[in-house]
Amino acid sequence: MPEASLAVFVISIALALSFAYANGTNDAANAVATVISTRSMSPRAAIAMGAALNLVGALVGFWLGSLVAKTIGEGIVDPGMITQFTVIAAIAASVVWVLAATWWGLPVSVSHSLVASLVGGGLATGGVGAIKIGGLTKVLIALALSPALGFLIAFFGGVGLIWLVRKSSPAGNRRLFKPLQILSGAFLAFSHGRNDSQNAVGIIALAATFYFGRELSIDLWMIIVSAAAIGLGTAIGGMRVIRTLGMRVTKLDPMKGFTASTAGALVIEAASEIGLPVSTTHTISGSIIGVGATRRLSAVRWGVTRNIALAWLVTYPICFVLGWTFSTLLGFVF
Repeated sequence: MPEASLAVFVISIALALSFAYANGTNDAANAVATVISTRSMSPRAAIAMGAALNLVGALVGFWLGSLVAKTIGEGIVDPGMITQFTVIAAIAASVVWVLAATWWGLPVSVSHSLVASLVGGGLATGGVGAIKIGGLTKVLIALALSPALGFLIAFFGGVGLIWLVRKSSPAGNRRLFKPLQILSGAFLAFSHGRNDSQNAVGIIALAATFYFGRELSIDLWMIIVSAAAIGLGTAIGGMRVIRTLGMRVTKLDPMKGFTASTAGALVIEAASEIGLPVSTTHTISGSIIGVGATRRLSAVRWGVTRNIALAWLVTYPICFVLGWTFSTLLGFVF
């Protein structure tokens, strides 16, 4: 019945916005952990900056074509072989996992969570044929390569900067790199909004294909509500995650913070240009590890890094199972 379809559509939107909120709460660390840990900005100012530039990045992403949202909406599962309840199951699974990880202080990938949940839900509803293997493969490659690229760019960039300022005093380096660190943090927040906010947009657009009976289409209102939700999550912040990523992986100064944020933002921007969702959490984590390794390998707290890596690894099976389970249960009920 139309009323039931409208109710399902509204529930889908509510869950997608919950996901965007959880994204902002967990991924607040991506943009602001470095500027907070180096004391370049206060936590309140840094989080406010992250929230504002997440919104700007999301709007610019819409202006440039919303390529990431289209990948999420139709590049991983075939919309013709799933149902509205598959969408609800996937987004609910993602929300459960991301909020749980945030509570535990684990910086996990919301992009990984959503992709794994979509695959699990799509498989339960439409079988193997519902999964677009080619699109899924490209997304998984991008998700896997982003932290490695972040590490390499940050490591070699950090080595180069150390050589360039080798004759400067530590106080002089701090004065030089403190404003640059703030600019790089702003760039990272912008790139996060441009890429990650489109995850929720893609889900809303996918839900709209069922309710309106149309081809996948990205509308401005989808961008605005998703960006507002992710901005709200960022504004509230996830201090447990911020402490893990910005203060426990390695010791950062403004120069290293600038290098890590710039490296992470460059990788995320490149992925957004070609429409691939990447893990901003993984990317900036790889970048922070890269700048830490410029001192010496022992400067990185590998025990903390191992725990983060384990959280990444378990994201796939947990979200896949949750997506499959929720989709199966909704299939029985409806």
